[in-house]
Amino acid sequence: MTIKTQEEWHADVQSYAKELKLPMIRRHVAEHASEASMQDISYEAFLAQLLQKEQDARRESARYNRIRRAEFNQKKYLEDLSVQDLPEDAQKKLNTLKSLDFIREGRNAIFAGNAGTGKSHMAIGLGMKACLEGFKVWFTTVPILVNQIKETRAEKTLRNFQSRFEKYDLVIADEMGYISFDKEGAEQLFTHLSLRAGRKSTIITTNLSFERWGEIFQDEVMTAAMIDRLTHQAHIVNMNGSSYRMKETKEWLGTQDADDVQQ
Repeated sequence: MTIKTQEEWHADVQSYAKELKLPMIRRHVAEHASEASMQDISYEAFLAQLLQKEQDARRESARYNRIRRAEFNQKKYLEDLSVQDLPEDAQKKLNTLKSLDFIREGRNAIFAGNAGTGKSHMAIGLGMKACLEGFKVWFTTVPILVNQIKETRAEKTLRNFQSRFEKYDLVIADEMGYISFDKEGAEQLFTHLSLRAGRKSTIITTNLSFERWGEIFQDEVMTAAMIDRLTHQAHIVNMNGSSYRMKETKEWLGTQDADDVQQ
């Protein structure tokens, strides 16, 4: 067996690690070998430490990629929610939702209420948590989703889009009710949300009560079917309440006024 110097062994490990796509081992083998030598660590412990560093890096990279691919329009975390300012029903149900069991069970969640009460923040926060815990998530707004469906249909790539859409562990469809649809848009939205019903989770945020969904879909039969499928065994959260976004704005304006007085 050829006798090699420590530096040559390090170079060999780095070469093998590069070929095997183990970047953290390639970067840190010399550092860990030096520490292992000084601390008289066993070969097994040395190898385990290297592999753990590689695994940690891969997990962190996977978390980053899941968040990036989710396409959140902004990053919001549950930890940043002012829970005491949420509507009462949201306060009661938040801990249950935070367990993410509804995703594991393929159940939906619908946050319905007036503007500024935390619907989107809760939805995105749950989506971020899901990404960190290994779930595949996609965020969109309902108007963008409808337009995207129409575009892929026109480009004859609708089947590929449908295949991706129904495989996400969680789809967040924000802002249901801000814009009404034409007949084609309503039918396509119904079809795509139905693809996930009973199998994969969808979070819907809406400013309209269910009684007013007919204003969006303009078809009583389709509206009834949509509500029936989305709400079956779903978590329905009443988000009607005082706007905490308005409260934050007033607090911020108060701070600005105080600063002006001091100046």
